[in-house]
Amino acid sequence: MSVLDELPLSRKQIVSIIESRRHRVSIWAGAVRSGKTIASILAFYDAIVHAPDTGLIVVVGRTLQTIERNIIEPMQDEMVFGEWAHEVHHTRGSNTAVILGRTVHLIGASDVRAEGKLRGLTACLALVDEATLLPENFWTQLLARLSVPGARCLATTNPDNPNHYLKVNFIDRAGESGMNLGAWHFTLDDNPSLAPEYVAAIKAEFTGLFYLRNILGRWVAADGAIFDMFDPDKHVVPWSELPDMRWILGVGVDHGTTNPTHAVMIGHGSDDVLYCMDEWRYKASNAEARKTNVQLSAGLREWLNKAHHPSEDPENPEGFRGYVIADQSAADFRVQLKQDGLPTHPAKKDVLYGIRTMTALVASGRLKFSDRCPELIKEIPGYVWDTKATEKGKDEPIKLNDHGIDSARYLLTTAERKWRRQIKLNELPLSVEPEPVEPRLVKRVMS
Repeated sequence: MSVLDELPLSRKQIVSIIESRRHRVSIWAGAVRSGKTIASILAFYDAIVHAPDTGLIVVVGRTLQTIERNIIEPMQDEMVFGEWAHEVHHTRGSNTAVILGRTVHLIGASDVRAEGKLRGLTACLALVDEATLLPENFWTQLLARLSVPGARCLATTNPDNPNHYLKVNFIDRAGESGMNLGAWHFTLDDNPSLAPEYVAAIKAEFTGLFYLRNILGRWVAADGAIFDMFDPDKHVVPWSELPDMRWILGVGVDHGTTNPTHAVMIGHGSDDVLYCMDEWRYKASNAEARKTNVQLSAGLREWLNKAHHPSEDPENPEGFRGYVIADQSAADFRVQLKQDGLPTHPAKKDVLYGIRTMTALVASGRLKFSDRCPELIKEIPGYVWDTKATEKGKDEPIKLNDHGIDSARYLLTTAERKWRRQIKLNELPLSVEPEPVEPRLVKRVMS
């Protein structure tokens, strides 16, 4: 037990590890970096040692990549788990690992079809990473497959909508007769290993819904304005006063058939702030016919070849350099752009992750908007959560007047690895699909 002796565990972590031995299902829920994952991994080590000889041991997460990042790699960290780290063997990309001499199967569950992966399986032990991200049918099937006497399920999660099935059907029923379920709630302040400076920084980076969930660990509904931290006096800067740019990150494009087509250009400032520098938007008036994709492509490319920074000579602009990210559902438009010499790459469209990223950047003052983006700026105050979706246990914005926001979100999340090298967000992990995206750079667009 030398590893346990050396880890700076809180009383809540220790109690949860010990009490979890009594339960068939154990759920650690709460804030980010609150210590719940470490507690669950320690409980998992203990559970492997005492697991039945029959039945499979599984680790479940959104994808194989998130399992590797959130579970396997931390377990292999000698600085955290000492000699236990040497008992975890895994080849990246493999769907199995060997932990304490037992074969462990790694199962990704990104959509409702994943439930089929469990059929016919008999398990004795499961560790679930971010359980609220799993489809309900998968979670239910997993519990049914834990049929060996003494089988156990250990799970972690950040809070979500209070109507989420995991809270209503499981966490809220902890302690009920016959449930055999334990649940523990953690807040950021429950983690004794975090430096006070880090805690202060991360608290400043989250606001509104994400502060209540990620810092306080509360299960609260998405309600009201999404960018409730937005202040035009702080976040809008005159275009003429933009700082020098380290580079132009690129352009995000939201194509509309009946809605506006909107493009937003974002640059990485010398002050390590991201700036929405300029925008292009086309919306047909009631009196005119909509432009074709050929015409939209011509308009976008003409705009790209203009000056987008006050240091550029408007008579001889430098030409566009950066990523071109477009909604993959606009397949015909992307084909037209490619034919016209402007290759694009598909946008990552995880809406909630994109909102978390953008709100964290705005809250920390690391994303600002030039006054040459008036349509985007108009959209921000009216970008609100959909209360009807909330009633169904989902977090979704109202899809209305959001084309500029979508354009910026596409670019920020898809090209995230580029700006994340200099602009840190203390507790906002990379997207759940972390494969690097390296779109082709377009130096100058042919008009």
